[in-house]
Parts: sequence; C-alpha cells; structure tokens
Amino acid sequence: MKTATAFWIAAPGSGELRKEVLPPTALGEARIETLYSGISRGTERLVFRGEVPAEERTRMRCPLQQGDLPGPVKYGYAAVGRIESGPVRIEGRTVFCLHPHQDRFSAPAGMAVLLPPGVPAARAVLGANMETAVNILWDAGCLPGDRIAVVGAGVVGLLVASLAVRIPGTEVTLVDVDPGKRALARHFGCGFALPDEAPEGCDVVVHASGSPEGLGTALAAAGFEATVVEASWYGNRTVAVGLGGAFHSR
Repeated sequence: MKTATAFWIAAPGSGELRKEVLPPTALGEARIETLYSGISRGTERLVFRGEVPAEERTRMRCPLQQGDLPGPVKYGYAAVGRIESGPVRIEGRTVFCLHPHQDRFSAPAGMAVLLPPGVPAARAVLGANMETAVNILWDAGCLPGDRIAVVGAGVVGLLVASLAVRIPGTEVTLVDVDPGKRALARHFGCGFALPDEAPEGCDVVVHASGSPEGLGTALAAAGFEATVVEASWYGNRTVAVGLGGAFHSR
C-alpha cells in the first residue's frame, strides 16, 4: 500500500500533517503526484480560523474534501501534479486538479485537466483563482476605455488587474496598503496608489482586499453611476458599509 501526507485542519486555528494509506486506484481514476498545491488565501484563512457560518458549510465544501467544517477537515482546491497511473492517454502528463493539500492522491480521471502547452506547473496552480478573476470581470462588465480601480493587490486582485489592463483603452489602477506592490502593478502595466491616493471617478471598481476599510476605499473611488464589484467574502463577520454622504446621489 502506498501512503500520502495530507494537511488537515484539526480544529479552528490548528493544523497538522497526517499520513494516509492510499487504496488501489479504481477504474476511471488517476493517481497524481503533487508538484504544487496552492492556497486560496482569503477563503482558506476563513476555513482555517473556523469562520465559515454554519449555514454556509455545505455550500463551502470543496471537491474531494474529507471531513466537515469547522473540522477536522481536509480542505483545498488548487493542486498541480503529474499522472503516475491512470488512463494511458494522460499517464506522465501534468494536470490541474481540484483537490485538498496532499502530496499524492487519487481522483476521477475526468477531474484532471491537462495543462496547455507552455503553461508552467507553478503558474497553473493559480487556475482556480484565475477562474474567480474571470467571473469578477464578467460581473463588472468592463468596457474599452473604462477607468478601473482594483482595491486589494492580493492574488485575485492582481489577476483581475492583469486581465482588465488587456481591454483596449482601459486605465487600471491597483490600490493597496503595501507600497511594495507598486512593482507588481508596474509589471502588469497598471498604475498603483495607496488608499489615501486612490483615484476618484472610476467607471468600475473591484474590491478584493477582504477588509471593511478596503470596501470604503472602493466606494469612494466609484464615479457617477459606476459599478462596484464586491469580490471579498467575510465569513461570519458583519461589515459596516458607508452609504451616506454622496453615495445615494451618485
């Protein structure tokens, strides 16, 4: 029997590595050796801290999760690995799979998505986050020539900005409390601003900082009849939203 090492949230705020025995690969499954396992920081931080509301725990289950929230639970959904065994057509290939953090695992072969040629495994681990970024842009309805602000230069915010800047004629500004993100913004072809320097009068604002203060910055950056997309999730926290001042008239 082969064994694997997996990360488990034993209880809110407490994690541990556990050894597991891998059963023989069943028909239609693939055995995958993990190369990279990505952490979706916003969601997984809430899961790790036990801050997922009870009524949302079923909805927040990830594919191939073991255990239940708040714990013990094996969570995660961004694994890139190499097919050790399975259907001949994919043996030895590098794939993306929605699976918790584990160094070797079995999954239905249909869940193993072959990486496109030229996409490095280390970059492909961002696949789940990029799907979120694409959905955010669809919701935002960004158009050519729009002035766009992205508040929060974490992974999702950076991916949103990297897509938005490719829309012809857009002017994209990343807003973050960390001045060290300025170089990343420049790399993606975006402007950068600290919160107290955030642009005003934007056509579209995406909030992805996960903080109430960031949401306030996003609302202040929105122009007349602008679109603000709230891409943060706060778990069981209640967040105050400043809808006074000029918000209603705009």
